[in-house]
Amino acid sequence: MTNYFLKRLLAMVMTLIGVSLIVFMMVHLIPGNPVTYILGDFATEEMVKELESRLGLDKPLPIQYLSYMSGVMQGDFGTSYITGYSVMEEILNRIPITAQLAIYSVLFGSFVGILMGTIAAVKHNTIFDRLAMLVSLIGISAPSFWIALFLILIFSYHLSVFPISGYTGFYSLILPSITLGLGSAGNIARMTRSSMLEVIKQDYIRTAQAKGANLYRLVFHHCLQNALIPVITLIGMQFGYLLAGAVVTETVFALPGIGSLVVSSIATRDIPTVQGLILFMAFMFILVNLIVDLLYTKLDPRIQFD
Repeated sequence: MTNYFLKRLLAMVMTLIGVSLIVFMMVHLIPGNPVTYILGDFATEEMVKELESRLGLDKPLPIQYLSYMSGVMQGDFGTSYITGYSVMEEILNRIPITAQLAIYSVLFGSFVGILMGTIAAVKHNTIFDRLAMLVSLIGISAPSFWIALFLILIFSYHLSVFPISGYTGFYSLILPSITLGLGSAGNIARMTRSSMLEVIKQDYIRTAQAKGANLYRLVFHHCLQNALIPVITLIGMQFGYLLAGAVVTETVFALPGIGSLVVSSIATRDIPTVQGLILFMAFMFILVNLIVDLLYTKLDPRIQFD
Protein backbone atom coordinates (compact mmCIF):
# COMPACT_ATOMS: atom_id res chain seq x y z
CA MET A 1 0.00 0.00 0.00
CA THR A 2 2.81 2.42 0.91
CA ASN A 3 4.65 1.78 -2.38
CA TYR A 4 1.43 2.25 -4.33
CA PHE A 5 0.67 5.50 -2.53
CA LEU A 6 4.19 6.85 -3.17
CA LYS A 7 3.97 5.94 -6.86
CA ARG A 8 0.64 7.73 -7.17
CA LEU A 9 2.07 10.73 -5.31
CA LEU A 10 5.00 10.89 -7.74
CA ALA A 11 2.65 10.56 -10.70
CA MET A 12 0.56 13.39 -9.25
CA VAL A 13 3.57 15.70 -9.02
CA MET A 14 4.67 14.89 -12.58
CA THR A 15 1.14 15.45 -13.89
CA LEU A 16 0.88 18.83 -12.14
CA ILE A 17 4.24 19.91 -13.58
CA GLY A 18 3.03 18.91 -17.06
CA VAL A 19 -0.26 20.78 -16.55
CA SER A 20 1.57 23.88 -15.30
CA LEU A 21 3.83 23.89 -18.37
CA ILE A 22 0.95 23.50 -20.83
CA VAL A 23 -1.16 26.15 -19.11
CA PHE A 24 1.77 28.57 -18.91
CA MET A 25 2.44 28.24 -22.65
CA MET A 26 -1.24 28.58 -23.54
CA VAL A 27 -1.90 31.75 -21.52
CA HIS A 28 1.27 33.41 -22.83
CA LEU A 29 0.67 32.47 -26.47
CA ILE A 30 -2.87 33.86 -26.54
CA PRO A 31 -2.87 37.12 -28.54
CA GLY A 32 -3.20 40.28 -26.45
CA ASN A 33 -1.20 41.98 -23.71
CA PRO A 34 -2.65 41.88 -20.15
CA VAL A 35 -0.82 45.13 -19.40
CA THR A 36 -2.80 46.91 -22.14
CA TYR A 37 -6.01 45.62 -20.58
CA ILE A 38 -5.00 46.87 -17.12
CA LEU A 39 -3.86 50.34 -18.25
CA GLY A 40 -6.57 50.90 -20.84
CA ASP A 41 -6.48 52.15 -24.43
CA PHE A 42 -4.87 55.51 -23.61
CA ALA A 43 -1.71 54.16 -21.95
CA THR A 44 1.58 55.43 -23.35
CA GLU A 45 4.37 53.11 -24.47
CA GLU A 46 6.48 54.10 -21.44
CA MET A 47 3.65 53.20 -19.06
CA VAL A 48 3.22 49.80 -20.75
CA LYS A 49 6.95 49.01 -20.55
CA GLU A 50 7.14 50.11 -16.91
CA LEU A 51 4.24 47.87 -15.86
CA GLU A 52 5.57 44.93 -17.92
CA SER A 53 8.89 45.31 -16.11
CA ARG A 54 7.17 45.48 -12.73
CA LEU A 55 5.13 42.32 -13.44
CA GLY A 56 8.12 40.49 -14.91
CA LEU A 57 6.46 40.11 -18.31
CA ASP A 58 9.48 41.55 -20.15
CA LYS A 59 11.65 38.54 -19.22
CA PRO A 60 12.07 35.47 -21.49
CA LEU A 61 9.33 32.86 -21.11
CA PRO A 62 11.61 30.14 -19.60
CA ILE A 63 12.71 32.60 -16.89
CA GLN A 64 9.07 33.56 -16.21
CA TYR A 65 8.06 29.88 -15.95
CA LEU A 66 10.89 28.98 -13.57
CA SER A 67 10.12 32.03 -11.45
CA TYR A 68 6.43 31.06 -11.33
CA MET A 69 7.16 27.42 -10.42
CA SER A 70 9.63 28.54 -7.75
CA GLY A 71 6.80 30.49 -6.16
CA VAL A 72 4.35 27.57 -6.50
CA MET A 73 6.80 25.25 -4.71
CA GLN A 74 6.67 27.68 -1.79
CA GLY A 75 2.86 27.92 -1.87
CA ASP A 76 2.80 31.27 -3.68
CA PHE A 77 0.58 31.20 -6.78
CA GLY A 78 1.18 34.86 -7.53
CA THR A 79 -0.98 37.97 -7.25
CA SER A 80 -4.03 38.80 -9.35
CA TYR A 81 -3.39 41.56 -11.88
CA ILE A 82 -6.96 42.82 -11.47
CA THR A 83 -7.87 42.61 -7.76
CA GLY A 84 -4.38 42.81 -6.25
CA TYR A 85 -5.17 39.88 -3.92
CA SER A 86 -3.06 36.72 -3.86
CA VAL A 87 -4.39 33.93 -6.10
CA MET A 88 -4.51 31.53 -3.15
CA GLU A 89 -6.66 34.03 -1.25
CA GLU A 90 -9.01 34.33 -4.23
CA ILE A 91 -9.33 30.53 -4.42
CA LEU A 92 -9.93 30.15 -0.68
CA ASN A 93 -12.63 32.83 -0.82
CA ARG A 94 -14.45 31.04 -3.66
CA ILE A 95 -13.96 27.35 -2.85
CA PRO A 96 -16.56 27.07 -0.02
CA ILE A 97 -19.43 27.83 -2.44
CA THR A 98 -18.06 25.54 -5.16
CA ALA A 99 -17.44 22.75 -2.62
CA GLN A 100 -20.99 22.98 -1.29
CA LEU A 101 -22.36 22.96 -4.82
CA ALA A 102 -20.24 19.92 -5.74
CA ILE A 103 -21.29 17.96 -2.63
CA TYR A 104 -25.01 18.67 -3.03
CA SER A 105 -24.89 17.90 -6.76
CA VAL A 106 -23.07 14.60 -6.28
CA LEU A 107 -25.39 13.53 -3.45
CA PHE A 108 -28.45 14.32 -5.55
CA GLY A 109 -27.01 12.76 -8.71
CA SER A 110 -25.78 9.63 -6.91
CA PHE A 111 -29.08 9.00 -5.11
CA VAL A 112 -31.24 9.51 -8.19
CA GLY A 113 -28.80 7.76 -10.54
CA ILE A 114 -28.25 4.63 -8.42
CA LEU A 115 -31.99 4.38 -7.72
CA MET A 116 -32.92 4.66 -11.42
CA GLY A 117 -30.13 2.28 -12.48
CA THR A 118 -31.13 -0.32 -9.89
CA ILE A 119 -34.80 -0.18 -10.87
CA ALA A 120 -33.87 -0.42 -14.57
CA ALA A 121 -31.68 -3.49 -13.94
CA VAL A 122 -34.16 -5.31 -11.68
CA LYS A 123 -37.05 -4.53 -14.04
CA HIS A 124 -34.98 -5.23 -17.15
CA ASN A 125 -36.84 -4.91 -20.49
CA THR A 126 -39.98 -3.54 -18.85
CA ILE A 127 -41.63 -0.11 -18.99
CA PHE A 128 -39.69 0.87 -15.83
CA ASP A 129 -36.39 0.08 -17.54
CA ARG A 130 -37.27 2.11 -20.63
CA LEU A 131 -38.61 5.02 -18.60
CA ALA A 132 -35.49 5.16 -16.40
CA MET A 133 -33.20 5.09 -19.44
CA LEU A 134 -35.27 7.80 -21.15
CA VAL A 135 -34.97 10.08 -18.10
CA SER A 136 -31.23 9.39 -17.87
CA LEU A 137 -30.80 10.17 -21.58
CA ILE A 138 -32.58 13.50 -21.10
CA GLY A 139 -30.33 14.28 -18.12
CA ILE A 140 -27.18 13.55 -20.15
CA SER A 141 -28.16 15.24 -23.40
CA ALA A 142 -29.94 18.38 -22.13
CA PRO A 143 -27.49 21.33 -21.90
CA SER A 144 -26.97 22.51 -18.33
CA PHE A 145 -27.79 26.14 -19.21
CA TRP A 146 -31.15 25.01 -20.66
CA ILE A 147 -32.00 23.01 -17.51
CA ALA A 148 -30.91 25.97 -15.37
CA LEU A 149 -33.12 28.44 -17.26
CA PHE A 150 -36.06 26.01 -17.17
CA LEU A 151 -35.75 25.57 -13.38
CA ILE A 152 -35.39 29.34 -12.86
CA LEU A 153 -38.52 29.96 -14.95
CA ILE A 154 -40.64 27.45 -13.00
CA PHE A 155 -39.36 27.59 -9.41
CA SER A 156 -38.00 31.15 -9.19
CA TYR A 157 -40.05 33.28 -11.59
CA HIS A 158 -43.51 31.63 -11.42
CA LEU A 159 -43.50 29.93 -7.99
CA SER A 160 -40.98 32.24 -6.24
CA VAL A 161 -39.68 29.30 -4.15
CA PHE A 162 -35.96 29.81 -4.76
CA PRO A 163 -33.86 32.91 -5.54
CA ILE A 164 -33.15 33.56 -9.21
CA SER A 165 -29.44 34.25 -8.82
CA GLY A 166 -26.68 35.08 -6.35
CA TYR A 167 -25.58 33.29 -3.18
CA THR A 168 -27.74 33.76 -0.10
CA GLY A 169 -27.19 30.41 1.62
CA PHE A 170 -28.40 26.83 1.23
CA TYR A 171 -31.62 27.65 -0.68
CA SER A 172 -29.69 29.48 -3.39
CA LEU A 173 -27.73 26.28 -4.13
CA ILE A 174 -30.72 23.94 -4.55
CA LEU A 175 -31.51 24.78 -8.19
CA PRO A 176 -27.83 24.80 -9.28
CA SER A 177 -27.34 21.45 -7.51
CA ILE A 178 -30.33 19.92 -9.30
CA THR A 179 -29.06 21.34 -12.61
CA LEU A 180 -25.65 19.71 -12.20
CA GLY A 181 -27.01 16.60 -10.46
CA LEU A 182 -29.36 15.70 -13.34
CA GLY A 183 -26.45 15.28 -15.74
CA SER A 184 -24.53 13.19 -13.21
CA ALA A 185 -27.65 11.13 -12.42
CA GLY A 186 -28.03 10.18 -16.07
CA ASN A 187 -24.47 8.86 -16.34
CA ILE A 188 -24.62 7.11 -12.96
CA ALA A 189 -27.96 5.47 -13.80
CA ARG A 190 -26.64 4.00 -17.04
CA MET A 191 -23.45 2.76 -15.37
CA THR A 192 -25.40 1.26 -12.43
CA ARG A 193 -27.80 -0.55 -14.77
CA SER A 194 -24.99 -1.97 -16.89
CA SER A 195 -22.96 -3.10 -13.89
CA MET A 196 -25.99 -4.56 -12.11
CA LEU A 197 -26.97 -6.60 -15.18
CA GLU A 198 -23.48 -8.12 -15.26
CA VAL A 199 -23.67 -9.06 -11.58
CA ILE A 200 -27.22 -10.46 -11.81
CA LYS A 201 -25.95 -13.08 -14.30
CA GLN A 202 -23.35 -14.44 -11.84
CA ASP A 203 -23.75 -17.93 -10.34
CA TYR A 204 -23.72 -16.75 -6.73
CA ILE A 205 -26.78 -14.59 -7.38
CA ARG A 206 -28.69 -17.62 -8.67
CA THR A 207 -27.47 -19.59 -5.64
CA ALA A 208 -28.69 -16.88 -3.24
CA GLN A 209 -32.01 -16.78 -5.09
CA ALA A 210 -32.32 -20.58 -4.85
CA LYS A 211 -31.68 -20.41 -1.10
CA GLY A 212 -34.68 -18.12 -0.74
CA ALA A 213 -33.00 -14.73 -0.26
CA ASN A 214 -35.66 -12.03 -0.36
CA LEU A 215 -35.63 -9.37 -3.08
CA TYR A 216 -34.32 -6.59 -0.84
CA ARG A 217 -31.30 -8.67 0.35
CA LEU A 218 -30.69 -10.00 -3.15
CA VAL A 219 -30.64 -6.53 -4.75
CA PHE A 220 -29.00 -4.35 -2.13
CA HIS A 221 -26.65 -6.85 -0.44
CA HIS A 222 -25.59 -9.25 -3.19
CA CYS A 223 -26.04 -7.28 -6.43
CA LEU A 224 -25.64 -3.58 -5.73
CA GLN A 225 -22.67 -3.89 -3.37
CA ASN A 226 -20.70 -5.86 -5.97
CA ALA A 227 -21.75 -3.58 -8.82
CA LEU A 228 -20.66 -0.37 -7.13
CA ILE A 229 -16.95 -0.22 -8.05
CA PRO A 230 -17.38 1.24 -11.58
CA VAL A 231 -20.18 3.44 -10.24
CA ILE A 232 -17.92 4.78 -7.46
CA THR A 233 -15.25 5.52 -10.08
CA LEU A 234 -17.75 7.53 -12.11
CA ILE A 235 -19.02 9.38 -9.03
CA GLY A 236 -15.42 10.25 -8.11
CA MET A 237 -14.76 11.65 -11.57
CA GLN A 238 -17.97 13.68 -11.43
CA PHE A 239 -17.07 15.03 -7.99
CA GLY A 240 -13.56 15.99 -9.11
CA TYR A 241 -15.01 17.75 -12.14
CA LEU A 242 -17.54 19.65 -10.01
CA LEU A 243 -14.93 20.64 -7.43
CA ALA A 244 -13.02 22.24 -10.26
CA GLY A 245 -15.97 24.54 -10.80
CA ALA A 246 -19.05 24.25 -12.95
CA VAL A 247 -18.39 27.19 -15.24
CA VAL A 248 -21.75 27.42 -17.05
CA THR A 249 -24.00 26.74 -14.06
CA GLU A 250 -22.17 29.14 -11.74
CA THR A 251 -22.33 31.82 -14.43
CA VAL A 252 -26.09 31.34 -15.08
CA PHE A 253 -26.94 31.46 -11.36
CA ALA A 254 -24.36 34.25 -10.69
CA LEU A 255 -22.67 32.20 -7.97
CA PRO A 256 -19.27 33.56 -6.83
CA GLY A 257 -17.49 30.21 -7.10
CA ILE A 258 -14.39 28.86 -8.82
CA GLY A 259 -16.13 28.45 -12.19
CA SER A 260 -17.24 32.07 -12.46
CA LEU A 261 -13.76 33.20 -11.35
CA VAL A 262 -12.24 31.22 -14.24
CA VAL A 263 -14.51 32.99 -16.73
CA SER A 264 -13.77 36.49 -15.42
CA SER A 265 -10.00 35.78 -15.18
CA ILE A 266 -9.79 34.60 -18.78
CA ALA A 267 -11.83 37.59 -19.96
CA THR A 268 -9.48 40.04 -18.20
CA ARG A 269 -6.24 38.20 -19.13
CA ASP A 270 -5.44 37.77 -15.44
CA ILE A 271 -2.59 35.32 -16.08
CA PRO A 272 -1.59 34.43 -12.48
CA THR A 273 -5.21 33.72 -11.54
CA VAL A 274 -5.84 31.56 -14.62
CA GLN A 275 -2.65 29.55 -14.00
CA GLY A 276 -3.39 29.12 -10.29
CA LEU A 277 -7.01 28.09 -10.87
CA ILE A 278 -6.18 25.46 -13.48
CA LEU A 279 -3.40 24.03 -11.31
CA PHE A 280 -5.84 23.92 -8.41
CA MET A 281 -8.48 22.20 -10.58
CA ALA A 282 -5.98 19.59 -11.74
CA PHE A 283 -4.84 18.96 -8.16
CA MET A 284 -8.42 18.49 -6.90
CA PHE A 285 -9.28 16.15 -9.78
CA ILE A 286 -6.21 13.97 -9.20
CA LEU A 287 -6.69 13.96 -5.41
CA VAL A 288 -10.35 12.86 -5.63
CA ASN A 289 -9.45 10.06 -8.04
CA LEU A 290 -6.67 8.89 -5.71
CA ILE A 291 -9.13 8.76 -2.81
CA VAL A 292 -11.60 6.81 -4.96
CA ASP A 293 -8.90 4.30 -5.92
CA LEU A 294 -8.02 3.79 -2.25
CA LEU A 295 -11.71 3.17 -1.50
CA TYR A 296 -11.67 0.13 -3.82
CA THR A 297 -10.01 -1.97 -1.12
CA LYS A 298 -12.82 -1.16 1.28
CA LEU A 299 -15.54 -2.07 -1.23
CA ASP A 300 -13.86 -5.24 -2.50
CA PRO A 301 -11.32 -6.93 -0.17
CA ARG A 302 -9.99 -8.98 -3.12
CA ILE A 303 -8.38 -5.80 -4.50
CA GLN A 304 -4.92 -5.22 -3.06
CA PHE A 305 -2.41 -2.53 -4.00
CA ASP A 306 1.04 -4.14 -4.02
